[in-house]
Amino acid sequence: MSHIAQRDTSAHTVETPALAHRRGAKNGQRFLIATLLLFMIWLLLTGSLAWDELLAGLFASMLTAWIAQKHLMILDDIRWSVSMPFYLAQFLAQFCFALLLANLDMARRILSPSLPINPALVEVETRLQSPLGKLMLANSITLTPGTLTVDIEAQHLLVHWVDSSSGTDLPHATAIIARRFEHSLAALFY
Repeated sequence: MSHIAQRDTSAHTVETPALAHRRGAKNGQRFLIATLLLFMIWLLLTGSLAWDELLAGLFASMLTAWIAQKHLMILDDIRWSVSMPFYLAQFLAQFCFALLLANLDMARRILSPSLPINPALVEVETRLQSPLGKLMLANSITLTPGTLTVDIEAQHLLVHWVDSSSGTDLPHATAIIARRFEHSLAALFY
C-alpha cells in the first residue's frame, strides 16, 4: 500500500503585519455591520426610543455580533453602495407583488372544482455567484406559494413547482420562477 507524502505548508506560511492588519480591519468592519443590522432589527421589534431600551439593544446587538463573529464572512457577499437601499426596496416590492400574485393564483387553484395543478420538479438556472445571493433567491422562491426550493447545486436550483406544464425546459422555468428576483439580487450581492 503506497502512501503519498503531502507537505504541510501551513506551518511555513508567515503572516505579515500588513496582512494581519487587513484581516483585523475586515473583521472589525463585519462586526460593525452586523451590530448595526442587529440594532436596526432591535429598534423595529421594540418600537421604543427609551434610553434603557436603546442601551439594552446596543448591548444585545454587540454581544450577538461578537458571538457570531466567525460566521460573519457571509457579509462580504453584500455590495455596499449608495444605491443599495434602492435595489433593496426594488427587491422587496417585487417580492411582495410576486407573493400577492402567487397567493391569488393558489387560492384560485384550491377553490376551482377541477383543482388545476400539475406538480413537478424543475431545474432553474441562476446567474448569481455568491452563496448569500443564491440563498436569498432560494428563500424568495420558497416563500412564494406554489414553489419550493429543494436543492441548490452550483448555478442550478431544483424547485418543486405546482404548475409545471409538460415539457418545461430550463430557460422557460428560469424565466418564470427566478428572473423576477434575480435582477435586484444581482445588484445587492457579488
